[in-house]
Amino acid sequence: MYAYNQTRIAEILLLGFKNSHNLNNFLFILFLLIYVITLTGNLVIIALVAINDRLHTPMYFFLSLLSSSEIMTITNVVPRMLSVIMKDGNIVSFTACMAQFYFFSASTNSECFLLSVMSYDRYLAICYPLRYISIMDFKLRVNLVFWSWLIGYIITLIITILVCNLQFCGPNVIDHFFCDLAPILQLSCSDTSMVEVQAFIFSVPVILFPFIFIVITYIFISFAIIRISSAAERQKAFSTCSSHLAVVCTYYGTLISVYLFPSTGHSPNVSKVLSLLYIIVTPLLNPIIYSLRNQEIQAALRKITIKKS
Repeated sequence: MYAYNQTRIAEILLLGFKNSHNLNNFLFILFLLIYVITLTGNLVIIALVAINDRLHTPMYFFLSLLSSSEIMTITNVVPRMLSVIMKDGNIVSFTACMAQFYFFSASTNSECFLLSVMSYDRYLAICYPLRYISIMDFKLRVNLVFWSWLIGYIITLIITILVCNLQFCGPNVIDHFFCDLAPILQLSCSDTSMVEVQAFIFSVPVILFPFIFIVITYIFISFAIIRISSAAERQKAFSTCSSHLAVVCTYYGTLISVYLFPSTGHSPNVSKVLSLLYIIVTPLLNPIIYSLRNQEIQAALRKITIKKS
């Protein structure tokens, strides 16, 4: 049972981007614009995959779910962040803060597994093209996505329960623009060392293992592409992987920097910038990268545009 009866903090003050008072209007407009573009881009990908028969393949099935995950992540953080910017700080309830932490962390963890599933999909498509469709059937796709989400949410639930059972006596100020684990633990008057150790232990299978798996699959993919005799086929195979690889490098690079290295190694401002990269920038880049580098997505967009015109 959650130990809310031991929690003295009822509200938490999010400072956001302090010492940036003169830039608040600019930051608000910038992040609002990025939020709208990100939502639009990811919703367009979901819609294209849903209505275009040529995109009813495993790769685009996973891509549409990745876009859904990005929408959940950015919607969980950005609206409150905009409020923090405009009010030069914002007070949230302890329960709301923990809820934001849970849903943000759960979607982040699930996305790590989903990105590894997408690399496995590309591995099968390029290394076993004749057996690809029979192996990556609808049942396997659903199972891979189901377990990616279930494991991500269960692991986050365990950490959230551990955090909620700590005592929070004050202060009640978080020098961040959202409720992340490290800033929340700094508010506790309990010994948080065990929670920090357990969170780090869980971060290894959630972040590091999928990243290692992705690296290994791309090593095999690279060897398979090199063995393709046709230059056009090599270019096509590389094109289907490069978009995913670009997203993986951006996403995992910042996650590893923030969560697998000691938080004391970063100043609050550095942590905020790194957080912005995978919360704001990656969801923005996903539809742009896939749209610019994927000919089938471009063809589907042109088809819709021509019909409307």
